[in-house]
Amino acid sequence: MPAEHRRAFLCAASSPGGGSSHRLWYDEGMDGVVLVLNQNYEPLNVCNLPRAFRLVFGARAEVLEYDHQVIRTPRAEYRAPAVIRLQDLIRRPRPRVKLSRREIFIRDGYTCQYCGRQSSDLTLDHVVPRHRGGGHTWDNLVAACKTCNHRKGGKLLEEARLRLARRPVEPRCDIYSVFTPYLRDEHNESWRTYLFLGH
Repeated sequence: MPAEHRRAFLCAASSPGGGSSHRLWYDEGMDGVVLVLNQNYEPLNVCNLPRAFRLVFGARAEVLEYDHQVIRTPRAEYRAPAVIRLQDLIRRPRPRVKLSRREIFIRDGYTCQYCGRQSSDLTLDHVVPRHRGGGHTWDNLVAACKTCNHRKGGKLLEEARLRLARRPVEPRCDIYSVFTPYLRDEHNESWRTYLFLGH
């Protein structure tokens, strides 16, 4: 790509108020979204087209898939990217599900972990009671119906003669749920290969 075209495009992408023709092009043509992959092809986030072009023209990302759009500037035309991959690996901590009553119920399938009865009127129970050293943690919290929670009270499982249906664990954060709503737009169909890679 010629350097003068690159400069013109970046100017238009970063400064929509610079001129009337640039402003018209930016407002009407740059309305798409782009899937951003890490260097190892892990989905990272979604960005807008101006940001994607800055990453690509700045040699910080490569285009893996192109969009249906053609972006026109006063000097040139460019195919809009749909999926880009960063050139450098971005290290980030593993995303985690926030511990909450709702997430405990979802993890346990809205089912009492003692008697197996499904209910919309559940309580939270500490498997090892707090006053006996139990923590407010994923591996010590379960969904319980009111009857079983009352029966267990402040006792340990053996003392209450109750058994867990399964061992409580921290659920895996499904980062793909962040991206799948974008697949409702047929223009983002090319994302599907990268979102479900290895799944």
